[in-house]
This record gives sequence, structure tokens and C-alpha cells, in this order.
Amino acid sequence: MTSPPPALLLAGHGTRDDAGAEAFRDFVRELGRRHPELPVAGGFIELSPPPLGEAVTELVERGVRRFAAVPLMLVSAGHAKGDIPAALAREKERHPGVSYTYGRPLGPHPSLLSVLERRLDEALGTEGRTPGDRADVTVLLVGRGSTDPDANSEVHKAARLLWEGRGYAGVETAFVSLAAPDVPSGLDRCARLGARRIVVLPYFLFTGVLPDRVRQQTEGWADAHPDIDVRSADVIGPEPELLDLVMERYREAVEGDLRMNCDSCVYRVALPGFEDKVGMPQQPHFHPDDDGHHHGPGPHGHGHHAPHTHGAHSHVH
Repeated sequence: MTSPPPALLLAGHGTRDDAGAEAFRDFVRELGRRHPELPVAGGFIELSPPPLGEAVTELVERGVRRFAAVPLMLVSAGHAKGDIPAALAREKERHPGVSYTYGRPLGPHPSLLSVLERRLDEALGTEGRTPGDRADVTVLLVGRGSTDPDANSEVHKAARLLWEGRGYAGVETAFVSLAAPDVPSGLDRCARLGARRIVVLPYFLFTGVLPDRVRQQTEGWADAHPDIDVRSADVIGPEPELLDLVMERYREAVEGDLRMNCDSCVYRVALPGFEDKVGMPQQPHFHPDDDGHHHGPGPHGHGHHAPHTHGAHSHVH
């Protein structure tokens, strides 16, 4: 008798924006509709219901004993590297007999770069359809921003890959939180480089508080610089390419074909200014709606449970 395939668990960041949280939940439901042979559930690390632990419980109550967890995130930062693996280890303790594998974040991936290019075309309209039209367009790719330099470097990698072969004058980077340069500084840099047409492209999967902030800051800068054509592009959104990519990451996790680059992981390598993070144990991130949220905050605002050590590198990220 053939055993059923492992279930798919999607792990999201969470947002205070109701529309952004509902976009994630809709995405989980759409994956379930597309793959009726597969139990699919999803939960958040913070800010939005349902918490990740509740999603695991839902799968267990449906008879699931094996699942593959895929972080619905573009870069591997603290949540993907520490919070989610620690939370999954906690759920394994809560549900004896359950096993799981952990996939890798989504980007940068060629299919997502194609969606980003489409978002730029939409922002430019008929003016951006040919390489000649793009020759005077500078793109500012804006990431979430992190205290993890490895995560921030992934946004720069995405920017370079987006620039290659597409004919834009340049693709610069900025961040909306936690890292420099911020959006106004990024736009200042584009202007100093001679840009007269700029498209600000949010490197986000769904709408939310931070993408809205990117747009607001872009509009404020544009009002102060009326001589420069500044436009805002949309987020990636629940495109077919994203649905397919999640399933690709699921299959990688199930088949053991994980190719995450750990060479610049701040928990393994002593990067300048971050030496104290090498080997740092990771604590589970407690969602406020989680039944296990009964402990005081740890050093990063998480509860104290069994550490998940990066120094031993006991998980793949």
C-alpha cells in the first residue's frame, strides 16, 4: 500500500494589514484547490491569525503524520533561519509521532523575476515594452529590510538578476525597515546617478503595512521632485508563477533536494559587526494567539523553550 504524500505547511510572516493577511489565507486555499490530493495548511509566525502551531494542529487532526514546511518568504532572514525551525521543533514535541522536512525561501527565482518584470511593464504602460523604452528607466527594488546582512544581500542579488539582460538603465536597492538605505535615500541615489524616470518596485509577495509605506514614501519624494518621473509598481501577488514555485520548494523538501547556500549565514560565519551571533541558540517565536503563549519573553521577544542551535547547524535553511 502506497503511503500518502507529506502534507504541505506554508509559514508566513504575518502583517497588521487585514487585506495582506487575507491574501496569504486565500493563497493557501488556492493551493489546496489546485492540489486536492494534498493536505495543505498555513499559519503565521506573528501578527496575524492563524498561528503556525494552529495550522500544524489542523493537519494532525486531519490525520497527517508527515509534512513539508515551506516558508512563504522571499529571503532567508531571522524568521526563516530561526523562528520557523524552532517553532516546528516545538510542534514536533507537542505532537508525538509527527515528522517534517523544511524547505527553503522562495527568491530570487527566475519565475519571480519574470513577475517583477511584468509589474514594471504595468507601471510603465506602453512606455516600457521594448529595450529602447527601458534604456532611461531606473528601477529601485525595495526589500523588507533585516538585521541579518545575508538577507539584505539577497535583495541586492535579486536586483542584479533583474537588471541582467532586460535593458533597464539600472536597478538600485533600498529597504523600508531595519536596513539602509531607506526609500528616500535610495531615490536620492537614483537621482544623483542621473535618473529621470524611476519605478519603485516593492520586493514583497502580498500587500501590507510595509508595501503601503513604500508607496507613501515614494509619493512624498516624488512630490518634492516634480522634475523626475517617479512611478510605483505593485507587489508580486498570488500569480501562477508563485503557486508553481511553492510546489517546487515543496518537492525539494520532500525529495531532499535542498540547495540552500549557508556560506554567508550570520549564525555560522563571523561577519564584521555580527560576530556575537555565531552559534547563537534560537528560541521558538510565540504567536500571541498560540495556545503555548504562556512564557515570558526571551532575548528576542520570544518565549523560552528548547533552543534550536545554529552553531551545530541542525536544520537546513
